[in-house]
Amino acid sequence: MRVRGIIGLVLVSALVVAPAAIPAAATQLRGTSGPGFSITLQNEAGTLVSRLDPGTYDIAVRDLSAEHNFHLYGPGVEEMTSVDAIEDKNWTVTFRDGRYTYVCDLHPSQMVRELVVGNPPAAQPPKPAPTTPRLLATVGPNATISVKSAAGKTLAGVKAGTYSIVVRDRSKAHNFHLVGTGVNRKSAVATVGTRTWKLKLSKGVLRFYSDKAPKTVKGSLRVT
Repeated sequence: MRVRGIIGLVLVSALVVAPAAIPAAATQLRGTSGPGFSITLQNEAGTLVSRLDPGTYDIAVRDLSAEHNFHLYGPGVEEMTSVDAIEDKNWTVTFRDGRYTYVCDLHPSQMVRELVVGNPPAAQPPKPAPTTPRLLATVGPNATISVKSAAGKTLAGVKAGTYSIVVRDRSKAHNFHLVGTGVNRKSAVATVGTRTWKLKLSKGVLRFYSDKAPKTVKGSLRVT
């Protein structure tokens, strides 16, 4: 009987296990892009963060402008909002030792910040800034069409040269058609989206219009 009692006690003890550890909640961060030319990543206290410990983080992102986006990338992380939409996103990311960047893809020289996590290797020399200037070409969502600078300013003309033209087609009723000296490019009618054209603009008149309404939805720039 004594042996049976000891065996029973051992079996009962084996069934008593320590409770499972509850994973710690991920640290909360808040990212914002726009509505002006600002991009931030803040902690719950509203303080801008530039350095974090490695670990898992929940990031609530508010993209407040259809002119900008929020793109976060670095070792093991690649997340972004849409370039041409106002939207909220929730991401769970795991940062490790390294250097991360969050940036607006349309304005990489104006809206960009670095985030250092843990103890990364020494920073490498910065890459040269892109030399190709950008233009923003937009059609829609109504019967409107425009070509503006990368900063969103209305242009009367541009210098001849090679440009990276971000074309934002926001209308299923219209398209963006660009015609000039040696240039004839257009987006598809009834298709919305964003694309980038790298074009050489020569001296002369650069016309842009909708093929569905070329007499009313139109504009022009002089290339000098």
